[in-house]
Amino acid sequence: MTASEPTVPSPADSDTSIGAALGRVPSGLFIVTTVDANGAAMGFLGSFVQQMAFTPPTVAVAVSKERGHLDAIRASKRFAISVLGENDKGLMKPFFKKPGDGSPFDDVASHVPGDGQGAPVLSDALAWLECRLAGEHNAGDHIVVFGVVQSASKTREGEPLTHTRKDGLKYS
Repeated sequence: MTASEPTVPSPADSDTSIGAALGRVPSGLFIVTTVDANGAAMGFLGSFVQQMAFTPPTVAVAVSKERGHLDAIRASKRFAISVLGENDKGLMKPFFKKPGDGSPFDDVASHVPGDGQGAPVLSDALAWLECRLAGEHNAGDHIVVFGVVQSASKTREGEPLTHTRKDGLKYS
């Protein structure tokens, strides 16, 4: 009996298979916030968020290189993560606004924890984490920012909002 040659998928087949498999990796949904150079709050819907260490408590967030939020996180050295609950889809909608349509913070309750100098958190989120930028790593079309958690709160009981994608190689 002879071994058959392995089949090498075409690049298109490979992308389809990889995208389908990556799309099955579940992730949470979060609102990641920071402030720009003028102190104005800004935020985006993020799903590439992960706890990275227990001591010190550290998280990682992958931020698209195309987002202006990355420069703001670098400049302010702070960001916050609001953990959305399974019934919090309405909290996401303001963060889909196009530039010029007003601040998403006009439509959601938020506050700045701690010394009042950091990024806002959503008051109605399941939990939130206020972080100090600790480093970053280039990861293809994203930059992974690492943050040491400075303060946090579990604001209510409930399960986090999770999702999967049809294609793990793009947002939609």
